[in-house]
Amino acid sequence: MFQLISAEEAAAMIKPHSRIALGGFLAVGTPETILDAIVEAGINNLHIIAITSDYIGKGIGKLVDAHLVKSVQVSHMGTNKNIQDQVNSGEIQSELIPQGTLMERVRAFGAGLGGVLTPTGLGTIVAEGKQIINVDGKDYLLEPAIASDFALIRAHKADKAGNLIYRKTARNGNPVMAMAGKITIAEVDEILEDEYIDPEAVITPGVFVNYIVLSKEGRK
Repeated sequence: MFQLISAEEAAAMIKPHSRIALGGFLAVGTPETILDAIVEAGINNLHIIAITSDYIGKGIGKLVDAHLVKSVQVSHMGTNKNIQDQVNSGEIQSELIPQGTLMERVRAFGAGLGGVLTPTGLGTIVAEGKQIINVDGKDYLLEPAIASDFALIRAHKADKAGNLIYRKTARNGNPVMAMAGKITIAEVDEILEDEYIDPEAVITPGVFVNYIVLSKEGRK
């Protein structure tokens, strides 16, 4: 059963050097209220796992703007000049990972697997230093699971069991990130207190959700 907490309480749980899996794609479906609280608290040296680095002043960009990020594992940084500058200067260490591979590596950690086999990246710099395994005559890269201490996600509604549904494209990477956190904190717009979400409509089961924070929109 989840516990309802404030964004400030969520931020207080996160310590410097935490590994954070963040839902969202180009700031769509990103837990902005929780990120604002992290910035306000000044929690630094964070390792971020996300599909994109969003924009200056939006989503993960808020953490980058405040110089709270030490390292990232992402698929795309092209829309955020600040993170590009910090990577180029050596302030942020980065690993660029093909998007499908990134999400499978995150999912593997959530599923208790050691990693995944993929042909993506063979013969490129992506393969440098990685183990190649041959299965039935075909080569694959062994990509290890990506561990995270916290998953911070954004959903539309939660019911009293913590089951989640998402709004349109905010669904993106959030369900995978939700299952991968040792502790998962979901920011939601609404909590249904007198009913349950139809089981056929549930995207993220409540078993994956430890804490829920009401978004700024949800508090109005």
